Amino acid sequence: MSVAVDATQKPVLNRLRRARGQLNAVIDAIENGGKCRDVVIQLAAVSSALDRAGFQIISTAMQKCVTDEQDESDPMTVAELEKLFMTLA
Repeated sequence: MSVAVDATQKPVLNRLRRARGQLNAVIDAIENGGKCRDVVIQLAAVSSALDRAGFQIISTAMQKCVTDEQDESDPMTVAELEKLFMTLA
């Protein structure tokens, strides 16, 4: 089943797909006895990619709240957005 992706979701999905590839590389490296340094560096890249995707999602939600107060697609208060933001900080 294919779901239409809007323009704001496409960069997030691309980032998450890249992170998935990096995570697969980390798993493969561990399974194949990869060097600790290489595994940790790759794992840090995965973590950073996930954080950036999360911040981008929150940023988009904040922009929608500010620019379109009538949008009820995913209603959140400023306090809820702040809490989400802080979970990534």
